[in-house]
Amino acid sequence: MSKLRLREVAKIIRSKNAGPFELTLDVFFRDKESFEQAESSGFFTPSLIARLYGISDDEVLSITWFEPAHALKITIIRPLPSGSPGDTDVFGAQQHAPLLELTLPWNG
Repeated sequence: MSKLRLREVAKIIRSKNAGPFELTLDVFFRDKESFEQAESSGFFTPSLIARLYGISDDEVLSITWFEPAHALKITIIRPLPSGSPGDTDVFGAQQHAPLLELTLPWNG
């Protein structure tokens, strides 16, 4: 089994606010095969996301696979509410960066 960076098998990796207290991380895979392999790998867990984002497992609210779009949607608690003092990304649009270097086990 080889390893690939997530950005090599995804066509879009992005983040955005899901209200003022939550962030959504979206990964759109390049094709059905990549989506299915990522989904069946069991790689994306609350523990992994919590470790990447420096939060607790219970602050990972959901990990949802959406087959029609070949997409993965992860929702986490925002470290700071949007627009509050100390918030450096009001729209949550730059919070996907930890996913960019993520290395996945990969067949093929």
